[in-house]
Amino acid sequence: MAILADAISGRRRGLPDRWRKMVQEAVSPEGWEAALPIGAPGHSVAPDSIVPLTPLGEVPVARHVAWLRDATPGDLQEDLGRTFGAEPVPRHWRRAADQPRRWLHGYAKAVDEVWSVVEPLWRRARPAIDREVERVGAAVVRGAHDVLLGSLSERIVYSDGTLRVSDLEPGRYELGGRRLVLVPTLAGRDSVVVNYEHPELVWIGYPLPGAETVWRQAGNERSADELSAVLGEMRAGLLAVLHTPTTMSRLAEQAGTVPSAITYHCERLASAGLIDRERKGREVWVSRTRRGDDLLELFEI
Repeated sequence: MAILADAISGRRRGLPDRWRKMVQEAVSPEGWEAALPIGAPGHSVAPDSIVPLTPLGEVPVARHVAWLRDATPGDLQEDLGRTFGAEPVPRHWRRAADQPRRWLHGYAKAVDEVWSVVEPLWRRARPAIDREVERVGAAVVRGAHDVLLGSLSERIVYSDGTLRVSDLEPGRYELGGRRLVLVPTLAGRDSVVVNYEHPELVWIGYPLPGAETVWRQAGNERSADELSAVLGEMRAGLLAVLHTPTTMSRLAEQAGTVPSAITYHCERLASAGLIDRERKGREVWVSRTRRGDDLLELFEI
């Protein structure tokens, strides 16, 4: 949901540009139409149908999608009524209210399409998620709830027993005897999603610590593969490591090969204007040229 809000609805919350574009390319026209209300300017309140299943433990995305596809038009209209009460359904949600079946199927399609992009990343993030579970567990056991809650996001502040969450449509809610469930997400460094309405719990979706590294590493692997297709794996690797001038012998050591092989590849890179070589004493130093920098920037490595 948060990724759709960033990529489709325009509510920027820190999704990396490269992945935002991939999501935009993956979502069909029906998905775009259904996702637009999520990030409507000046609004944040939305029906529970957007996140249909309470995040207790792991709920497979396929179950979310199936729930949306199986929901009836009456389910959505009743949900909209609960969300907005006696007030008229806001303009940005009227299409969903008027054509509930179409909206449900379009939104289910959008969720499924986003997951096709994000699933490999989510699997890659498993070690970071496990570390976060340990961090939260340790804080709870040690009674450090105040420190934990204050570390979730820059948009969340905890003091004097009150949790303040930055929101476009602020309100006041009592936790009472309900549980507080924390849900780490990969949606972006500024993305926070909160559900206050469940009778047994309140849950907060917040940025997974280290998520930016997960996005970046996955993007770099893809970029490196693309550059390898252009230059060849060895030359692409050599160009990528030359962020500072390095000797030929050091390059050979890093590549695990003999200097003569490195010399051959460096000659090809030099002839393309991607590197410079300069002899200093007994060593030949290699540096990347501006043209080489521009090539790496093009592939975002």
